Amino acid sequence: MSRIGKEIIVMPAGVTAKLEGNTLTVTGPKGALTQTIDNEIKVNIDGQNLSFEIAIESASSNAKHGLTRALAHNMVVGVSEGFTKTLQIAGVGYKASVNGNKLVMNLGFSHPVEVEIPSDIKVSCPSATEVTITGADKQKVGQFASKVKYIRPVEPYHGYGIKYADEVVIRKVGKTAGKGKK
Repeated sequence: MSRIGKEIIVMPAGVTAKLEGNTLTVTGPKGALTQTIDNEIKVNIDGQNLSFEIAIESASSNAKHGLTRALAHNMVVGVSEGFTKTLQIAGVGYKASVNGNKLVMNLGFSHPVEVEIPSDIKVSCPSATEVTITGADKQKVGQFASKVKYIRPVEPYHGYGIKYADEVVIRKVGKTAGKGKK
């Protein structure tokens, strides 16, 4: 048995789970999320408790047991609290703003970069150099944040670009050959 898979998920008030066939649906104040459950895993819904056990033993059933429980836990947290990623923009003249359903960024290119915001994700810019991405689905929030970050990755010499708020960028030392030598 997987150590992660055998932990019970206690759903907070206002969150409900329903199993129809192989589809687990978790509904809460921030929306509803669905996930297809593998046949090797059995789902037990007991009031506000959600647990998983291995139904069919196989070589990969332990991994699927833990994965299924982790995905369901992310669903419960997502529909009750939501997930947030914060990006920071550094560079001379670099800035971002939300215009309708598009994130518009000036990142040192000859043109502003526009990124379409998915319908189930909320993007805000508390300041011109900060972008906050929130949503119920952890995978979609992380994927969108990664997509935005990829547009202008942080370069290691000056630190210009887009990075996660908690990311540590190791800076490199510039050229030193020939300075002060005669």
